[in-house]
Formats: sequence, structure tokens, C-alpha cells
Amino acid sequence: MKFDLKSVLVRSSGTLAQDAAGLMSLVVMLIVGLHLPGLF
Repeated sequence: MKFDLKSVLVRSSGTLAQDAAGLMSLVVMLIVGLHLPGLF
């Protein structure tokens, strides 16, 4: 189990940062979208 998890993380380390950046952009868009009606 430990070995499998480590091998998955090693193989996907290149796309892991891209996935995290995409997730953060979605969270930011959600927060902005929820606060947008309160501005007007």
C-alpha cells in the first residue's frame, strides 16, 4: 500500500502542480461568483 501510493505520486508529480493550480482557480472563481451579487 505504501509503495503503491509512493509510485503513484512519483509518476504523477508533473501534473500534480497543474491540478492544484486548476483547483485553486476554480475555488477563486466560486468565491468571486458568490460575492459578486453583493457588490451591486
